[in-house]
Amino acid sequence: MSGLLWTDVISMLNGTAVGIFGMLLTAAFCEIVWTKQRKYAFALCMALLLLLQGVVYICLEPVMVELLYPLITHLPLVVVIYLFSKKKVWAFIAVFAAYLCCQLRRWMALLLVALFFDNQVLMQEVTEIVLTIPLLWVIIRFVAPAVASLSRDTIAAQLQFGIVPVLAYAFDYLTQVYSGLFPKGSPVVTEFMFFVCSGAYLMFVLHTSKETKQRFLLEKTQENLNLQITQAVREVQLLRESQNQARIYRHDLRHHLQYIASCIENGNTEHATEYIRGICAEIEAGKVTAYCENEAANLIFSAFAVRAEEQAITLKIHAELGNQLPVSENDLCVLLSNALENALHACQKLKEEGRDSFIEVVTYEKNGKLFVQIENSCLEESVCFSQGVPVTEVQGHGLGVRSICALVERYQGIYTFSVKNNRFTLRISI
Repeated sequence: MSGLLWTDVISMLNGTAVGIFGMLLTAAFCEIVWTKQRKYAFALCMALLLLLQGVVYICLEPVMVELLYPLITHLPLVVVIYLFSKKKVWAFIAVFAAYLCCQLRRWMALLLVALFFDNQVLMQEVTEIVLTIPLLWVIIRFVAPAVASLSRDTIAAQLQFGIVPVLAYAFDYLTQVYSGLFPKGSPVVTEFMFFVCSGAYLMFVLHTSKETKQRFLLEKTQENLNLQITQAVREVQLLRESQNQARIYRHDLRHHLQYIASCIENGNTEHATEYIRGICAEIEAGKVTAYCENEAANLIFSAFAVRAEEQAITLKIHAELGNQLPVSENDLCVLLSNALENALHACQKLKEEGRDSFIEVVTYEKNGKLFVQIENSCLEESVCFSQGVPVTEVQGHGLGVRSICALVERYQGIYTFSVKNNRFTLRISI
């Protein structure tokens, strides 16, 4: 009796373990924004589902529990996942995919027991329990992000990825649970097909997800580049309009002087003074410093020089650029704007701490090649690199660096990033 009771306890523990395994995997296979409240709510749902399983297990025979398992576990889990993710189709696919992964756990346990424990039923359950946590960690750590990323695809694409788990699920229940169509034999042999199926499926998902991620990243980078080109062109255009306005003022200086003289002759000196100040402000706003012969570069440098001065950041520029460069005007604007924007951002962090900051720009054209070097002060400990490129975990940041890299690669050029002694250096050769 005690032996029977002990077996029942192990069986219930294994049922709980596989339930937790499947529920956590299902949630990990969906891109759910996990707030503290949602975590508590999902934990409560898991507890209720496990309680329902326990009640059914106690009240009914094991055979009936197996028959009703899709209704008492899988279907409620689909509803729960839908409520958290708001994805109808993917909620089903996530449940089926998690079920397929459960076969990995079962077959690995079957193999270990067959090799070392002489196919003991009790050891089978114990081994499954032991395998639960490490296998769960491996799948969530290395596989789940790839599976979850597929939920962003179209419904048609989701169905394509979901067909294998659905068919495996249907085949398992129709041939083994609800009928005896599948021949009985060694469990290791009979379950091997599901192991191969689940393993092959996960490898396929990982490969496909990698390609999808790369394509998505390229599309986002291109989209960002296009946006930045548009912004750069707009900024240059505004600067040109401002410069043209200043030229108009200088051209109409005679008319301005006549008006000012008229105000003075009439004793309205205060109005004359305000008029002069207004003209000076408009001319100064449109002033473009000639750093080099290239007009676009001068416009960009002048715009950032104003921003640096406003923030008390020392900006030194040495430029030797002609009108004929190996890059287009738009690309030059994107390149310089992104690099200087990143440099200003790094200097702002130093200014917030009350420390001095600087930016030094050296750029020139030689033998048909464009060379750019931008150095700026930075907090060395705050700069992280991945494959030689600075990275950040802050949402929305890092686009400028990716844009620079993509642009330079498009011209088959070379870029390097380095940091030493709180000096960040970007070097570009195109």
